[in-house]
Amino acid sequence: MESVLPHRAARFLGDARRVVIFTGAGISAESGVPTFRDDLTGLWARFDVQRLATPEAFHADPDLVWGWYEWRRRRVRRAEPNPGHLAIATIEARVPGSTVITQNVDDLHERAGTGAVIHLHGSLFAPRCVTVAAHPATFQDPQDGDAVELHEGRRIPPPRCASCAALVRPGVVWFGEALPEAALTAAVEAAATCDVLLTVGTSGVVYPAAEIPRIAARSGATVIQVNPEPTPLDQVCAINLRGTAAQVLPALVAAAWEATAER
Repeated sequence: MESVLPHRAARFLGDARRVVIFTGAGISAESGVPTFRDDLTGLWARFDVQRLATPEAFHADPDLVWGWYEWRRRRVRRAEPNPGHLAIATIEARVPGSTVITQNVDDLHERAGTGAVIHLHGSLFAPRCVTVAAHPATFQDPQDGDAVELHEGRRIPPPRCASCAALVRPGVVWFGEALPEAALTAAVEAAATCDVLLTVGTSGVVYPAAEIPRIAARSGATVIQVNPEPTPLDQVCAINLRGTAAQVLPALVAAAWEATAER
């Protein structure tokens, strides 16, 4: 295992034909997006997670749950992609066979320029009908946008489905729910057929998402981890780069294609 940016990590990336980049909360935290549990601060700290992130919680008090997720969405809108997100967009642009898979529910990868992102845990920006997921659910922003401050603890009635008038719920995966089947299938297929997988800013303990790097390793891919601290994924990684995404990824990308150009 290696703890500094090694030349061989750059060589693996530069030579790769199919790259998977698998990201977790760490990369978004560098943009100022709190982790899920970190968002339970201030007035929100009065509420148990089970009262904010389960289907039962939403049906019991939809205004409370929608208010929290709207508050979180507004906070994400104020964040900006960091150099780690931008480096990942560069990889996607340079390696046509690349796939970005994220556990994050924000849109920072998309705003950094990544074209197609597999969201394993859904998205704050893809609300859906509580009864029929295929029904369109347009997210209604106030015309004055962030001019109206959403304070912590504010209850906000959810919008209604345009097709059936049922409630629209946040488009994230809640406790007790399965991951979106199409997203999980696409992620597993990408991991099983890549030659390099970069796992970035994830703890490696949230399943079934944490199985993605392990699938790549079992399928013969080189797994490279970028994380400031050791994780349970250390044992399946060929290379461990200790540092944050914003610190490590730009240097890794630059070194990868500098090495390629020299050959």
